[in-house]
Amino acid sequence: MSREEEILAIVSEKKKIEVNELSALLNVSKVTIRKDLDKLEARGLLHRQHGYALLNNLDDINYRLAQNYDQKRKIALEASKIVNDGEVIMIESGSTCALLAEELAFNRNDITIITNSCFIASYVRKAESVKVILLGGEYQKESQVNVGPLVKQVINEFYVDKLFVGIDGFDVRRGFTGSDITRCDTTRTLATAANQTIVLTDSSKFSQNGLVSEFGFSEISKVFTDKHINREALAFLEKEKISVFTA
Repeated sequence: MSREEEILAIVSEKKKIEVNELSALLNVSKVTIRKDLDKLEARGLLHRQHGYALLNNLDDINYRLAQNYDQKRKIALEASKIVNDGEVIMIESGSTCALLAEELAFNRNDITIITNSCFIASYVRKAESVKVILLGGEYQKESQVNVGPLVKQVINEFYVDKLFVGIDGFDVRRGFTGSDITRCDTTRTLATAANQTIVLTDSSKFSQNGLVSEFGFSEISKVFTDKHINREALAFLEKEKISVFTA
């Protein structure tokens, strides 16, 4: 785990911590910690305030990105292995999806990302070799994603091999679930323009149950998660003929 990832883990646990305490915990100078915090704040992963480092608003996608960051980063790296240079892919909004977009944008050549996530478009904007096609729609401020009928109008112009999506929960009866009905409806629309839909999620989501049914198990080809996925969920997914990759 890098020092920046250690900082995120500590701030995620404590919610708010003094810079001096971070310096002592990690055994580095306050100058070094401040430089690390500057980088993390520039990426939107945390805030600085009067000598403290603190988490973002709980409803903000930046907050979700900071939660279990190390695991999500490993999942994104594992998922990136199935994307080749020159490929056109679709990525829906989500914290692990954003890290996948970052990995592809900066470490692949000539990748095209079609997305409805304004956050992802901004997150990879400095990468030189990536092309981003941003789908328009009604803008949801906290998740920084475009949703609704306008997305449906334009999605018919595209077809890709892979769509990567995040989830908010899992239910053996209802399938993969989400927390926002409009976003779930939009994600299902994106799936009509892809040969295969691939879930990226940390293992904590397998013990949560979202409000809205998003995808049935037959609609998902692969799941990328971390090694802490519970055995019951893993066995169930494999029984449903979904390929599971753990990082």
